[in-house]
Amino acid sequence: MRAGLATSAVHAQDSAADVRTAPASSPEDLPHIEDPQNIAPRDARELTQVFFQRLETLEEGTHAYQYARNTLIEMNLSLVCYAARRFRNRGDDMDDILQVGTIGLIKAIDRYDVSRDVEFTTLAIPYITGEMRRFFRDTTWDVRVPRRLQELRVDLARANEKLSGRLGRDPKVSELAAELGISEDEVVEGQVAANGYNASSIDATFNDDGNDTPLADLIGERDAEMDLIEDLHALAPLLDQLEERDRHILEMRFGQEMTQAQIGKELGVSQMHISRLLTRALTQLRAGLLTEE
Repeated sequence: MRAGLATSAVHAQDSAADVRTAPASSPEDLPHIEDPQNIAPRDARELTQVFFQRLETLEEGTHAYQYARNTLIEMNLSLVCYAARRFRNRGDDMDDILQVGTIGLIKAIDRYDVSRDVEFTTLAIPYITGEMRRFFRDTTWDVRVPRRLQELRVDLARANEKLSGRLGRDPKVSELAAELGISEDEVVEGQVAANGYNASSIDATFNDDGNDTPLADLIGERDAEMDLIEDLHALAPLLDQLEERDRHILEMRFGQEMTQAQIGKELGVSQMHISRLLTRALTQLRAGLLTEE
């Protein structure tokens, strides 16, 4: 084993000029890499296998184990840079992408099994790109939606592009549903959820006839009068079911805003009697509204 380690170290030194044989004090006689991030790719592949083989024999938590693991990470950071290239046009900070990609690299190092005789890059690249995709999935949505809807948004976008090219127009909901093999309700749900991908600030402005109008000025507010109209509309048939005297009492109490004493005097009955009649009529109306709901 030591002869193999020495051979790999010497080869790396001759080709990249940045690897030298470890001094006697090097952890467990592993090759000492002067600049792990800048060694030649071929040397990185060879030394990666050497360090993995040695890592399996070292006790986790020891200085030698940490040296081997950290060197493996540094030697293979080029894989993170390689994987990050496909995401360079996403508009996100490249430092963040590289950071999450490095997390994927570390996971791949911790789970790599030398005995399977599979090249490390075969395992590492999926782990690295997986972490990057997870980063975009979890951080690029302005409004958080379930993963199922996030994935549906992507499928809808692809289907929309495909059908638009074929039909020469925007596809209908039914056409998207048929293309994806899902229901129309699911398509609508996905389209609504897609609105959460990007959100505009209420301070954003829109150009309207040459004037910049804040979005906040275009957002409607709840109109209490509309609620009143809806309530009166729902009450109308229920009022018709009341006795004429009860309707007359309600009109005087709530339409003319008369007191119970004034209503009693008007009708020649006591205030207590008016109170009982009002309670009975209101209870009947309330029960009717609850039944309709």
